[in-house]
Amino acid sequence: MIDTIAAIATPPIPSAIGILRLSGPEAVAAADRVFSPFHGGPMSTRLDRALVYGTLHDREGRAIDRCLCTVSRAPHSYTGEDTAELQCHGSPAALALGLEALFAAGARQALPGEFTRRAFLNGKLDLTGAEAAADLIHAESPAAVYQAAGQLSGALARRVDGIYDQLTDLCAHFHAVLDYPDEDIEPFEAAELAQALAQAAARLDALADTYKRGRLLNEGVPCAIVGRPNAGKSTLFNALLGRERAIVTDIPGTTRDTVEERVNFGGVLLRLIDTAGLRETEDAVERLGVERTRAAAEGAELILAVTDGAADFTAEDREVLSLAAASGKPWIWIMSKRDLTGPTALWTVARSGNAPAASVSLSAKTGEGLDGLERAVAALFPEPAEAEAGSMLTNARQAEAANRAREAVRRGAQALEAGMPPDAVVADVEEALSALGELTGRTVREDVTARIFARFCVGK
Repeated sequence: MIDTIAAIATPPIPSAIGILRLSGPEAVAAADRVFSPFHGGPMSTRLDRALVYGTLHDREGRAIDRCLCTVSRAPHSYTGEDTAELQCHGSPAALALGLEALFAAGARQALPGEFTRRAFLNGKLDLTGAEAAADLIHAESPAAVYQAAGQLSGALARRVDGIYDQLTDLCAHFHAVLDYPDEDIEPFEAAELAQALAQAAARLDALADTYKRGRLLNEGVPCAIVGRPNAGKSTLFNALLGRERAIVTDIPGTTRDTVEERVNFGGVLLRLIDTAGLRETEDAVERLGVERTRAAAEGAELILAVTDGAADFTAEDREVLSLAAASGKPWIWIMSKRDLTGPTALWTVARSGNAPAASVSLSAKTGEGLDGLERAVAALFPEPAEAEAGSMLTNARQAEAANRAREAVRRGAQALEAGMPPDAVVADVEEALSALGELTGRTVREDVTARIFARFCVGK
């Protein structure tokens, strides 16, 4: 990198702290031009990572803030380049003046994700670590934080590298035998090769199988709230959000479309979907809403099936519970309106069916019983074990590369079983290596990296 970049690394709102960040060959010199320490020499004479108190100046040399400055020199920095950071008061106007001064001192505006991209290009992070940095920024639940932090520390990369090294050893052995026939190198044994491929395939299966859980940690669990009209779905939706988001009335069929919001509940990030009441109707608009309810239930990973606990059990209630049971997904039966008195009929799920993971009686209006629902949800989606945190695939790009590697190894094993020569088998192994290289960034196209770093905010 031959240029120096600068950016405001904190949100553009008034806050206690605002940060100006620089990276590149002129980062320390640019900091010297805009920052004057109260005591001692300029930042270019200071030790790495020492916090220095002084004055920040605008491009005309006028004082705009009293702040702290620190520098880190290559290669011992986040980006692997010379870096500087000014920790200022969080006035957007003052930070903008400071950034203009840095531009006048020779820096240019950083692009979204450019600091982390430089860290990747300079070998400070692999591609899974770079993606983990973005995941950590956007994490909305404790489990997502632990997963991103573990991945940022290299847990996923180490898991992938273990498989990569095993396959590399296979290829190296093959090419050594092929290229040096006169050397005393053990020849390939079909049984040994088959065992090694089976081990690699099993490890790739286990890796690929982590994607579903990792994706749910990052993106949230799609959770459809279904029930007949006026069962209490929208009241429950609002109670889980902690605010009035969905319209609640005594008129059946108020909700005509799906309403979606994200909420952290029981330590689980839920993508809550409030749906139209399930019933037969002649109203064309309401009928469309019912169709969307069925589609939401089909696409959900968790269904909250709500029945009115203060009313007689109806055929529509039976249909709601049957829909949940037939989905094949985890579901919780919720008997609502616990604050009201009235008959409550219990429905027994057929033994051969998909029984509810839990049955909860609650009042969304008063909050009574919500703690029981919270425990039920947490039990269905427990936090990853400490050893597992960080080692899961969390996005479609990673999953696609892992699946290609898995399929290539499977083809190699099938070719070996069919009696194909070792060079045909190794061609599949090399294809698997290429796919795994894309996962960590050992081999990756420019357009792929551009898409990855486009997720980042400016200043990171």
